Amino acid sequence: SASSTCETLEKEKNDLLIAYEGILQKVKDEHIAELSDLEEKLKQFYTGECEKLQTIFIEEAEKYKNELQEKVDDLNCTHEAYRLAAEASHADDLEHIKSEYDKSLTDLKDSQERENKVLEDSFKEKQAELEKKIEELKQENEFLKEKLRIEEEQRKQSKEKNTQKNPQVMYLEQELESLKAVLEIKNEKLHQQDKKLMQIEKLVETNTILVERLNKCQQENEDLKARMANHIAISRQLSTEQEVLQRSLDKESKANKRLSMENEELLWKLHNGDLCSPKKLSPSSPGIPFHPSRNSGTFSSPTVSPR
Repeated sequence: SASSTCETLEKEKNDLLIAYEGILQKVKDEHIAELSDLEEKLKQFYTGECEKLQTIFIEEAEKYKNELQEKVDDLNCTHEAYRLAAEASHADDLEHIKSEYDKSLTDLKDSQERENKVLEDSFKEKQAELEKKIEELKQENEFLKEKLRIEEEQRKQSKEKNTQKNPQVMYLEQELESLKAVLEIKNEKLHQQDKKLMQIEKLVETNTILVERLNKCQQENEDLKARMANHIAISRQLSTEQEVLQRSLDKESKANKRLSMENEELLWKLHNGDLCSPKKLSPSSPGIPFHPSRNSGTFSSPTVSPR
């Protein structure tokens, strides 16, 4: 009776083990099926979320790209406007300085021509006066020569009459002739000295005028040099500012180009699904953390009750 009871218990035990293994296998199959279904639902869920993220990323990337392009366009417009303004100001300064230089040169030429004309007129006037005076002196000289000739004739006649009469008078006449010759020589020397003195005075006056004109020209030349130096300094400053602005614009352009390339790469990755392509989930891998609170009714796992 005890052995039969043991056999019965053993048989029930084996039956229970077989039943338990069947139930366990069934539960495992159901669990695997539920996991497969859950994996499929998770794939669908994450695919939808990934598509939403892709759409958001694309919109944000386009937005940032447009903003960057607007900034680049604004910088280009600002730089172009500044460059055009600098070129216009530079051209105006050059034109102004050139016009002032031309005007100063024209005024200087006009002044020189007027002074030359005044000098020429004065020279002609003095030359006419001198020619007139020379003509008067010639006439006076001719008159004196004629008078002297007449007196000489009279003196000769008187001398012929009194040659033998008075030797002392003859001696005095000879002395008088000598004194006349000496007087003529001294008068000629005085005349030459007067001419030289007049020439020296004229040269001194001309030299004074030329020195004044030279000083005026040198002063105007110094003013023009100072203006040109100031203009060159302004041009160099504008060139330096333009180079600095160009370098800044190049840096901004390179940065914008780099950001644009990164955005293009990001868009390419988003379009090709490289960022969030869904990976196959396995029961042993946790994957992306899942929050049941979003769709608890959809993804709740069934409860297995022991049999």
